Order: sequence, then structure tokens, then C-alpha cells
Amino acid sequence: MTITTAPLSRPILAGIVTALVGFTSAFAVVLTGLSAVGATAGQAASGLLAVCLTMGLACIVLAWRYRMPITVAWSTPGAALLAATGTVDGGWPAAVGAFLVTSVLILLTALWPALGGLIARIPPSIAQAMLAGVLLPLCLAPITGIVANPWGVVPVVLTWLIFARLAPRWAVPLAFVAAAAVVAISLVQKGAPVELGLLLPHVELTAPTFTVGALVGLALPLFIVTMASQNVPGIAIMRSYGYEVPWRPAMLVTGLGTAIGAPAGGHAINLAAISAALAASPDADPDPARRWVAGVSTGASYLVFGGFSAAFAALVLLAPEAVIPAVAGLALFGAFGSSVQQAIDDPGERIPAVVTFLVAASGVAILGVSAAFWALIAGLIVRTVLHAGRR
Repeated sequence: MTITTAPLSRPILAGIVTALVGFTSAFAVVLTGLSAVGATAGQAASGLLAVCLTMGLACIVLAWRYRMPITVAWSTPGAALLAATGTVDGGWPAAVGAFLVTSVLILLTALWPALGGLIARIPPSIAQAMLAGVLLPLCLAPITGIVANPWGVVPVVLTWLIFARLAPRWAVPLAFVAAAAVVAISLVQKGAPVELGLLLPHVELTAPTFTVGALVGLALPLFIVTMASQNVPGIAIMRSYGYEVPWRPAMLVTGLGTAIGAPAGGHAINLAAISAALAASPDADPDPARRWVAGVSTGASYLVFGGFSAAFAALVLLAPEAVIPAVAGLALFGAFGSSVQQAIDDPGERIPAVVTFLVAASGVAILGVSAAFWALIAGLIVRTVLHAGRR
């Protein structure tokens, strides 16, 4: 079979688009999550820079080494989990400690296959129901935002709706553009100057501390949602395009990247899932052997976006009420819908999934441990009782 050779600029452009869509669709979720667990504006900006740099380098290393369009992303479900969890026992240093523990767990999945097998034994309906419960409060932000600040939020929601019909891939990025316009108009009306120092990228290192509440209520759920909602689907998506991603090297690279970024505030990086298709599909290049260039291009683009991390964080800081949470909520609609569908798809698993979802969505924290952990426990207990004695 003869494959028509396309210009090399095609996979390069595909990589740029992959990074652009991935960054603009979810950076607000990352900043929201880091702020929720106690990061200051400067620490959140540092965390955004850390994940941009580590996932950019991870993309380049994996794609170049294995000649595959392997792309790495930050854990968007993980950032949503941070936002739903809120401040943990020990504050921001304990959250950083939880990020480090998450990196160790990711590394262990590469070095100790039994850990990956243990995660695989968690019923997908339970894992997805936990994620859906975590995402629900964030997905309500566009609705509550319309009431709280209609002049700021309605243009964002309308932009998203129009392009969800015309160009779904660009709906959230263009909703962010609309939000940026709202912020700019607000600043002009207020006549408020913007300090140049806010726009310069910087790193703020935090010494980690370790608390039981942070380890059980944040690190463990963060590891589970990262594995179940990012790494495992990412492998499946790449396989659907004919690529067998090397599991152990991928976990080693993303685990090390998470460990390096954690002291600077980065929560977790992982294999890309949804955005992986942008670099691995025939649209990137008709020749599968040349699509690895898109992976390298994605990584290089993330490095460039890292240079603007402080500017994006400043945009969030200066935004009128409810505008940025609305963008973050819109960015999570797809993930929420997918999680709900997978959680209740099997009638035999529906009741445990519903219990898991409701506990996670409640936001209750017991003994300093977040609702996400208790949701997982509650769902597994209900499932065990209901399935007792069945083959």
C-alpha cells in the first residue's frame, strides 16, 4: 500500500493544535484545583508552569525515543479532584506531599506490576462514579455563574454553545477567549493597571509535609483517577490507532515528571487521553510512521505555553466573579458525561455506582479525609453486599 507523503509541517501543526486545545481547555481547572488545596496565586502559577514544563519534556522524550505520537498531559480529573477536595490537613505543604506520594505510586506501577493489577480490579463503574461525583460541583459553575454574574458569564456560555455546534473541538478554547475579553473589558472599565511582575513566569518551591488526611484523602484518589481516567484510556486510544505504548517507560517518565514538578506545585502528569487522538490520528499525517513528529511538536508547544503560565494565572486572578469557574465547568462537561455513562451503563453495577457518586458529590470529609476516598469505600462496600453469593 502506498502512502501519500504529506509535508512535515502537517504533523508539526497537529502537535501545536494538540497542545493549544489541551492547554486552553483545562488550564483554568488546574489553577482552580491548586488554589482550592491552599496554593497562593503565585504558587498556583508556579504549579501551572511546572506541569507545562514536565509534560512538555515528557512528550518530547517519549515520542522521540519510541517514534510514536505519544503525548503527555496534566491530570485534568486530578485537578478537578483537588478543587472538590479543598484544603487538606496540613494545608498547601501537605498537598505538595500528596503530589509526591502520587508520583511514587505511579512509579510503582512501572516497577511493580501487581499495583497496576490492583487498580485494574477496581470496577470501572465505581471509579467513574467517583470521578463524576467529584466533577459535579465544578460542572454546576456555569449555571450558578449565570445567576451570580450574568453579564460576565452569559457571553462565555453562549460562545461555548455556538461553537459546540459549529466546531466542537474549539468550543472550550473559544469560550476561554470570550472570558479573556470579559476580563479585558472589566479591567478597562475599572482603569486598574496590571503589574508586570504578575506576567513573568516563576517557580515557588514548597517543602512537602505528610499528613494522614492528605495521603488518604488526596494522594490515593489522585492516583486512582489519574490511572483510571487518563493512563488506561490513553493506552487504549493509542492502541486504536495501531500504537502499542510501552507501559513501563511511560509510567517511569510520567512518574519522574510528577516527582520533579511536585515541589514547584505540579499535581500530576500522565498519558493524554482525549487529546491523544489529535496527534495519533491520520489527520496528523497519512503515514503512521511520521506521526511521532506531532508528539515532539506537542511537547515543544507545551514548553512555550509554560512561558505564559504566569500571564494566564494573572488572568484568572483579575477575572470578575464566576467567569473563570464557568470556563472550568464547561471544560469538564464532556468528562462528566462520559463518567456518568460509564458509571451506570451496567444495570448490575448501577446501585453501587449511584452510592459512590452521591458520596463523592456530597463533599463530606470524615476524620480529615476527603469525600472522594469515602465514596470509593462506600461504593465497594455496597457492591460487595449486593454481589455476595453471586458467581
